[in-house]
Amino acid sequence: MHSRQFAARESGFIELDLCFACQGLWFDPHENTRLAPQAVNELFELLHEHRGDASHPLAPRLRCTRCTRELARGFDVAQGGRYVTWRCAQRHGRFSTFGSFMVEKGFVRHLTAQEISALAARVDTVRCTGCGGPINIRTQDACPWCHSAISLLDAKAVEKALERHSTEALRTAQSQTPDALADALVALERQRMNEQREQASTWSSVGSDVDLLSAGLDLLWGMFRR
Repeated sequence: MHSRQFAARESGFIELDLCFACQGLWFDPHENTRLAPQAVNELFELLHEHRGDASHPLAPRLRCTRCTRELARGFDVAQGGRYVTWRCAQRHGRFSTFGSFMVEKGFVRHLTAQEISALAARVDTVRCTGCGGPINIRTQDACPWCHSAISLLDAKAVEKALERHSTEALRTAQSQTPDALADALVALERQRMNEQREQASTWSSVGSDVDLLSAGLDLLWGMFRR
């Protein structure tokens, strides 16, 4: 894991451990609630910068970074919905995926039935924003792994979340039709995969797999740069 300092809400800094390969964060006790608002912008920028890094699935068993005991998998519920966390029984801290952290902070919104239908007409599978698990969007209306609703990191949700965190809000994104949103997500994911492969590749409109977290980060990146 890589250590990175972020501003704390009260004063000083918090040193977080991040793993870009498994897209995870380790929080010592209460660190997830102590991040300053400006640290959120820095974290978004960092996640976007590493969005094309080679990723690996989480190990079946995760261990505490302090005592090396196996972490207990569980669930929390926040305004953004249900999300997965792994906690140390000795209370040394917790592990969260990038997606779960975004859900916890309210930076996602649930897709509407019309948006899900439009996306299902273009792809078979999406990756859960909360846990990264695959969702067959044509037959499932929620994540079969963590039971979260199908959600997207979304500009308006981020704006509201940043307002709650007492910082300058992002500009409101222009409203999109369900078809336009689906097309944008597929196009962004195609671009991301092309960047990973470092060569042009052709995606079929059927059978592709959209990572909703990465696509949502790309949708927001342009707004942060305005």
